[in-house]
Amino acid sequence: MNNRPVIAGERSRAGTPLWMMALACAGVVVLTGLIEACMGRRLFSASGKILLWVSSTTSSETSQQFFDWYSVTHVLHGMIMYGVIRWVGGWRKGGIALGTVLLITVGIEAAWEVAENSPVVINRYREATIALGYTGDTILNSMMDIACCMLGCVLAWRMPVWLTVTLAVSSEVILAILIRDNLTLNVLMLLWPIDAVKHWQMGGGLF
Repeated sequence: MNNRPVIAGERSRAGTPLWMMALACAGVVVLTGLIEACMGRRLFSASGKILLWVSSTTSSETSQQFFDWYSVTHVLHGMIMYGVIRWVGGWRKGGIALGTVLLITVGIEAAWEVAENSPVVINRYREATIALGYTGDTILNSMMDIACCMLGCVLAWRMPVWLTVTLAVSSEVILAILIRDNLTLNVLMLLWPIDAVKHWQMGGGLF
């Protein structure tokens, strides 16, 4: 994952300038925001507040503001997708350039943000996870989630594999300790809910 830096104006292996790929990523983000607006998502929190950070996972402002603890999981999205895409792309002659990896990552994350804010997934979160009062993200929070995913992708590109894995595992452990939730538990409870885990996440004992 520790590749040679690509500077602005340099062409990818496919011949596409990096700045054009960055512009395409920005276009995907804007399109995602427009789609969510058409879905009825709010631009900002219904409270009228604009906060940079929300520390409580049970606050009504979680998933409504710029960043919260779950922003960390979106950074992990970017790290994981970078690794998977570069691994799959390694089968191609010359591999896949950073700009292409970033665009694919943004596209996947954007698709998830749209799906995550659909009634089906929102109801699934409310039924199966500890997000009992979850009503979906604001467009602001959704855009920041995509930005965090992009950050994770770039960090994975710049850091050696061992450091990326160490940070990913450490963040999962820290989140589990601090908020009793993380990316692994989030996916587990969304796809295959376990009552004992949900009881623990809500403040009880695991056994």
